[in-house]
Amino acid sequence: MADRRKDYALSGRTAERRIRPPLLPYAPRDPKGYRPPIALIGCGGITESHLTAYKSAGYNVVALCDLDEDRARKRQAHFYPGAAVYTDYRRVLERKDVEVVDVATYPMERVPIIEAALRARKHVLSQKPFVLDLSTGDRLVKLAAKQGVKLAVNQNGRWAPHFAWIRHAVARGLIGDLMSVHAGVHWDHTWTVGTPFENFRDLVLYDFGIHWFDMVSHLIGRRKITRVYASKSRAVGQRARPPMLAQAIVQFAGGQASLIFDAHVQFGPQDRTYIGGTKGAITSMGPNLGRQLVTLYTAQGTAAPVLKGRWFPDGFHGTMGELLCAIAEKREPLNGARENLRSLALCFAAIAAATDGKPRVPGTVRRLPPGSAPGV
Repeated sequence: MADRRKDYALSGRTAERRIRPPLLPYAPRDPKGYRPPIALIGCGGITESHLTAYKSAGYNVVALCDLDEDRARKRQAHFYPGAAVYTDYRRVLERKDVEVVDVATYPMERVPIIEAALRARKHVLSQKPFVLDLSTGDRLVKLAAKQGVKLAVNQNGRWAPHFAWIRHAVARGLIGDLMSVHAGVHWDHTWTVGTPFENFRDLVLYDFGIHWFDMVSHLIGRRKITRVYASKSRAVGQRARPPMLAQAIVQFAGGQASLIFDAHVQFGPQDRTYIGGTKGAITSMGPNLGRQLVTLYTAQGTAAPVLKGRWFPDGFHGTMGELLCAIAEKREPLNGARENLRSLALCFAAIAAATDGKPRVPGTVRRLPPGSAPGV
């Protein structure tokens, strides 16, 4: 047997031969011929990305609603001049023509709107994070099933080009059985100072980190997660109220995952992802979440797909497009609320572990720990 000790930690088993990247359907999909009337409830800052994506995709937005009428009017003027404007979401739900409702309010305001929409037999796309406790989420999932409508969550990161390509590659078995998922996000989040986001004590792990918990949960699938460790701390010199440094380690059957968030890095931003399997690995790296270089490593060689698009706004196109496809094809959406509850269970477990230093098992922490977000 060849002695490989001389290669240890000096030269990895990386195939040097370049191969053609596999063609994977990572781009957002639209249903053929189905363009239902859509209503947007909540017209805050993030909805500029919603509406940019919807307008580009040719979606039929007929109503805009916000407690601040001027805010809704600005969205109307810029994106959909023909859409009606409301300040009371109940009036929107009274419209017989509206089939799909995009609920983009804050989490603490969202549940009664989602429930009312489901009872009005509207399909719903909920902003992320979906709910503040798993029991409420279970109830809404059951209500949607009873009403015969679809309930999806705007986990738009799944349709960021690099994440979308990775999840398709893993699902196709290009790297064999999944062993590891590791992400390091080093970015400047100081823009939250002086905004309502400062009221989220666990801003990094909850409101932002849910994208990565969702990706980890989705890739792991039904494999048992045995334990979650996490921590959080303040960065030297930070002014923001929430801790800007956080990390989580996830143990699952036959593998592990880790998430590192440096949210106070103002120079040299970087986002890195490593996915390891029994037959290969995938890396993705770039200066930010919009520009990423993806590389696939296998025994056959190395492939570097050239991906088109950016997380913003393509991710928002992906979430709504998947919901519309699921409605047209009479199936559960990939971003369905039922599966998203597993992502939330992982996130809640990590936040609880970071709060008291004790490891947790997802599902044992039923609601967001007190003080993590406004209204909790």
